[in-house]
Amino acid sequence: MRDKHTHDASMTDTEPQDESTPQRVRADGGRSDVEIEREIDYLDVEINLLKPATPFMRDHLRVIWIGFGIWVVTTFGPITATRIAPDLMTTPMPILEFPLHYFLIAIVAPSSALILSVWYAKKRDEIDEKYGIEQVTTEPADERAAAAAADGGTDE
Repeated sequence: MRDKHTHDASMTDTEPQDESTPQRVRADGGRSDVEIEREIDYLDVEINLLKPATPFMRDHLRVIWIGFGIWVVTTFGPITATRIAPDLMTTPMPILEFPLHYFLIAIVAPSSALILSVWYAKKRDEIDEKYGIEQVTTEPADERAAAAAADGGTDE
């Protein structure tokens, strides 16, 4: 028998209810993550890297951790592989006649950092678009305002 005075998380709004069963409402009032996100005052929210407070923070933190994991593998992977299997990593490659670990450290590691930065920017733009965050830039209204901004605001 169910307790009629507590909220049962397994019961949804779509279950048929009779007059004897109290109506249950979702804890968030049926609002979407985007609606909840717009009402949050970020200055009052405690930031916790292990348990983000908002859906936006959870999505953003997931992207950060994935990028960090890829960066660790591409940066420290060749060094670790050279330590574990020095014969394989220090033999010259057939094409360039350079040892494999030189190639991985000199070409792959910096290239992966650049690729990761582009990937992060795209993922961050997707998250911003998902939650309705706009990047606002201001432009001077006319050439005189642009000149004033460029020369420090002096009139001549």
